Amino acid sequence: MIKNPPLRLALVFLFLFCSKLNTYAQSLTLEQLLSTPFIADLVADSKTGNLLLSVNNKGARNIHLAAAPTYQLKQLTQFNTDEGQEITSLQISNDGEWAVFVKGGDHGGNSTARPINPNSSVNIPKLAVYSINLKTAAVKLIGEGNYPSIHPNSKQLTFINEAQIQIAAIDGSVKPKQLFFDRGLPRIFRWSPDGKRLAFGSRRTTHSFIGIYEEGKSQIKWVAPSYHKDDYPTWSPDGKQLAFIRQEGESMGKDSASVKATSKWQAYVYDLATSATTEIYKSSTSARVVAPRNLNWSNAQNITFSSYEDGWPHLYAIDPHSKKVKQLTKGNFATENYAYSANGNFIAFCANYAKKDEDVDRKQLGVVDLVKGDFKFLSSGDNIFSTPSFINGDKSIVALSSTAKRPVLPAIVALNGKATPKIIGNALLGNVKYEDLVVPEHVRYTSPDGLQVYGQLFKPKNIKDKAPAIVYIHGGPRRQMYVGWHHLDYYFYNYAMNQYLASQGYVVLSVNYRSGTGYGYAFQNAARAGRNGASEYQDILAAGNWLAQQDFVNADKIGVYGGSHGGFLTAMALAKNSDVFKVGVDIHGVHMRLKAPGNPASLNKNDLAALHSSPSYWVDGWKSPALIIHGDDDQNVNFQHSIDLYNRLKNRNVDIELLIIPDETHHWMVFKNLLEVNKATFNFLHKYLK
Repeated sequence: MIKNPPLRLALVFLFLFCSKLNTYAQSLTLEQLLSTPFIADLVADSKTGNLLLSVNNKGARNIHLAAAPTYQLKQLTQFNTDEGQEITSLQISNDGEWAVFVKGGDHGGNSTARPINPNSSVNIPKLAVYSINLKTAAVKLIGEGNYPSIHPNSKQLTFINEAQIQIAAIDGSVKPKQLFFDRGLPRIFRWSPDGKRLAFGSRRTTHSFIGIYEEGKSQIKWVAPSYHKDDYPTWSPDGKQLAFIRQEGESMGKDSASVKATSKWQAYVYDLATSATTEIYKSSTSARVVAPRNLNWSNAQNITFSSYEDGWPHLYAIDPHSKKVKQLTKGNFATENYAYSANGNFIAFCANYAKKDEDVDRKQLGVVDLVKGDFKFLSSGDNIFSTPSFINGDKSIVALSSTAKRPVLPAIVALNGKATPKIIGNALLGNVKYEDLVVPEHVRYTSPDGLQVYGQLFKPKNIKDKAPAIVYIHGGPRRQMYVGWHHLDYYFYNYAMNQYLASQGYVVLSVNYRSGTGYGYAFQNAARAGRNGASEYQDILAAGNWLAQQDFVNADKIGVYGGSHGGFLTAMALAKNSDVFKVGVDIHGVHMRLKAPGNPASLNKNDLAALHSSPSYWVDGWKSPALIIHGDDDQNVNFQHSIDLYNRLKNRNVDIELLIIPDETHHWMVFKNLLEVNKATFNFLHKYLK
């Protein structure tokens, strides 16, 4: 006999409702996914095969050692609180006994890295250089500074402090001292192979010089100073010559005669014995050529660099004697993450070489044989590789690797490509059931102007009814999202968020819109993009319309979210097409592209395009609810952008909520802030789309 029929009936309905939710629900919570340890850096001792990893575990960032041959992880540093202070510049000395790193700063910011305080500590944070004795695990604070470089003798290191190069003992026994004075801003400094000379780029705003410091000499030797920007010096293997890049200097003003249509550059070689400077390469006038930042003198016969000569970023080699140029990699794929073998005969790289459609959103591991002049791929399948290094006498390569269901971990791949990659560090992942994640589908659709656009579709498991959907927009825009865990931390956590949304019954379309990397020069340098017309927005609108046409999507329940450039495009979506996008979360987006907006009638053509490329200009059409999120120490997108948008929206009868995080940067350095941002994002979207 039912004593309380209404209660019994309610329980039945509750059971059925929960059963429907469980169709989508996974065992992983949002906090579990965001707590996934992220490996920010991987370096290797090429002789011993020992590895060092910089690991971010819920905001506690530490250096771990994985010693060959067992590769069991050992934590070397003990920074075990969520301070929001990143670890960068990790490197190992030539003798394998020491490592150095920098603690602090926001090296992903647009400005020169400086101390940050995202945890709102009452103590002033420092940007400091440390060393670790890899035998004893003793950690030494060397001093305040940034961008360290270990001396070839493995006993000293140089670094930047207060815009000057300092030198110190790597064991901390001798305090840092200024090596020499430079009126410019020294960057990209490299010791000669014998450790007697230091070449550096001296940046001076409108121009830059290459300087050579030599111990015992009273003056800096300037290499062929000119009205140009000279930078990226690299030594020949014998230390007798120096190669560098030359680009045009900046004029007092630009007019139709001086605006550069291309990014032309030249490569020069300077001979220390004769002081002769010789041009060995001049870029073509093709707009597809970009100046390389990875100039490397691999061996006596090859100076290598990367360029878009054929429309894709590929490796090239110049013979410094004959000046002949040879293309080393070729195909419709983008190469990146170059590493050089100890003997100078091999270059490892990562590329989205595609055997299947979805491989264009993965990264495979490849190697160039400079002696034979050919290249091959060492991997295939579901892996996404990055950050390679040569180990074991150049017989193996170690790189970071991930898949759709396995977060980023180191993997060792034999140079012959025959053995299955050996995955290292599984213990970092604990017992979390990453196998419950969905595998994103690679999709392609066409924008209104006919351009093919790419994306990854996250579909809830066992989806039966029409589900609400969300368009996710990455930042950059020079970025590419993958069909798996990303190797950059910002997008690593965005991938985790998209997986969580799918687990809660949402269809998510992650869009690789025009201006992003991975699909060639023309796609990356699309006409009228950004402040010149926001042509990439049509790819976002097309994504919303594409979702609305799918039989598994509820066309009346489509939302949008993204950060940085993705925040800008989110705001554009809500301002211009609230009819398609019913709700959105705009995370530190760019909202006004004019520094001093005025009367549109008085603006020139370029400024008018910038105004029309600003979400703030279109707020009269903004109807959908929005959450605006920003940290007020953002070094990439000024906090004022969100103030401007809020002031324009607050009196327009739009449901606007705000989340402001004092002292945080663009990159959510503190884990609790990262968690708060993503929880707020989910809750706001869920409030309107559930």
